[in-house]
Amino acid sequence: MQGTLSLPGIAVLFGGGLSLFLFGMRMMSSGLKKASGLRLRKLISKISANRFYAVLAGAFATVIVQSSSTIIAILVGLVQSRLMTSSQALAVMLGAEIGTTTMAQLVAFRLHDYALVIFAAGFLLTALAKSESLRFTGEAVSGFGLLFFGLKLMSEAIIPLESYPPFLSLLGYLDNQLFCVLAGMLLTALMHSSGAFVGILVTLSLQGSLRLETGIALMLGANIGTCITGVLASAGMQRSAKRVALAQVLFNVAGVLFFFPIIPAFAEVIRFLSPSAAGSGVQKLSQDVPRQIANAHLLINLFMVLCFFPLLSSFDRLLYRLFPDDPEETRLIPAVWYLNESALSTPVLALQYAKAEVARMGSIAGKMVRASLYPLESNIPGHDLVFPKLSVISGMSMREEKLDFLESTISDYLIKIRRSELNERDSREVFALMNIVNSLESIGDMVESFASKLVEKRRVLTSDLSEKGKYELVEIHKVVCQEMDELAEALKEMDAGRAATLLDGDVRFKQLVAQAETAHLKRVFVMPEAEVTHDVHTELLDLLEQVHHYCKMIAGSMLVSGKEEQ
Repeated sequence: MQGTLSLPGIAVLFGGGLSLFLFGMRMMSSGLKKASGLRLRKLISKISANRFYAVLAGAFATVIVQSSSTIIAILVGLVQSRLMTSSQALAVMLGAEIGTTTMAQLVAFRLHDYALVIFAAGFLLTALAKSESLRFTGEAVSGFGLLFFGLKLMSEAIIPLESYPPFLSLLGYLDNQLFCVLAGMLLTALMHSSGAFVGILVTLSLQGSLRLETGIALMLGANIGTCITGVLASAGMQRSAKRVALAQVLFNVAGVLFFFPIIPAFAEVIRFLSPSAAGSGVQKLSQDVPRQIANAHLLINLFMVLCFFPLLSSFDRLLYRLFPDDPEETRLIPAVWYLNESALSTPVLALQYAKAEVARMGSIAGKMVRASLYPLESNIPGHDLVFPKLSVISGMSMREEKLDFLESTISDYLIKIRRSELNERDSREVFALMNIVNSLESIGDMVESFASKLVEKRRVLTSDLSEKGKYELVEIHKVVCQEMDELAEALKEMDAGRAATLLDGDVRFKQLVAQAETAHLKRVFVMPEAEVTHDVHTELLDLLEQVHHYCKMIAGSMLVSGKEEQ
């Protein structure tokens, strides 16, 4: 055997099969996500209110994309974006653990014998389909066939090794179940897919190369290794999102701790429950073990889900104790400070709460405007003044997200107030506040968008703005920041007097802008560096003018709302 055995050829065949398998897995997952990715996210986020349906949704979604890691990553994103709470995500996670067992079941049915037929069907669907969704489905089917063809190649690569002494010695190490758990954990972490790893295990067992006990130990390690994707996806996110990744780790570690000591007894249960082929030796193992490994994978995950499902509330509390919210981080999350639903029965009081929240919006927008000049002054990221852990740009993005949230929430609150019986002045005030809220949100959008673009433009500029140009922009920036501060104070009581003062400063502002534009154009004709930075200079000047324009609009809305009844 050793004389005729070509180890390089076997390595190439097995490596090529593994590559095709992983590529097919990625291709299938990509096609399915393109065909139903957005609908999948909406389904998960909407159905998660009912725990039972959430488990079913998690299982169904994992069957669709054939990756529990992908579903956990989606859950982390949904929790981070507050479309779902970490408590709701737990039930979906349990369903994902069930759905991930389908790959092993499919491999155990020996579908790799029809791999090229499946691939051809998917290719034809991709080539002939006219609709985009059908083409994506064809891509998924092609990937499905490709991964099974990869499994077939791996299976064929192992056949010559069945009587190769070094290979048999290697298999001897697999008798150490702790080693198997660690190996399964490491290999799955590298592959980022427990379903893929278990599929490979089943393929190896098709040649009689694995005993059931060994397969169970490797599979338990794979359940822990697959957690790496969720852990990586949650890196840098809020603690609520990190709790989802922690939940998957604890769930799978608990499964290993429970089943590892009873692997021999559990293996006997699986043998009893699974169909057995006639014969003996390697041939019998190749017939029985693939189905047994697939069934063991299903029963382990199903048993753990049934144990955890009634205890989800307690599990959620445990996760919170182990990883509580950070008070500093909580301040970064968009939330209302003043709005009170119970106050809606007293419209005058509710209106005061709304004004306080709008004034807070003005203060948030003011902080963004104040930071807008930083990318011009420095090439380094810098730190947010209120949240030093954030960069200046990250701080802007965080506040823009807050403004978006407050615009939507305050508008809904004002609509509810408007449905009550209001006098004419209060009605005008409600309409004015709605216009002001829209204007403040627009200021945030403009500043955040411009600052991000300015950072990119600064990286490619070959020269900096002239000192005189910077000075002029800084002076105009100071005026705009002062206007934003005045607005925030005026909004607290819808002070028409302060609003009028703001409008009185319009002439001075226009003079400053006109002088800056004239001086800049003169420099462009005589200074080459001024010509290089012309776009940045004029765009920043335009931004400050637009912010001033919105300040005027807000001041005008306050004046209208403060007029006495005629």
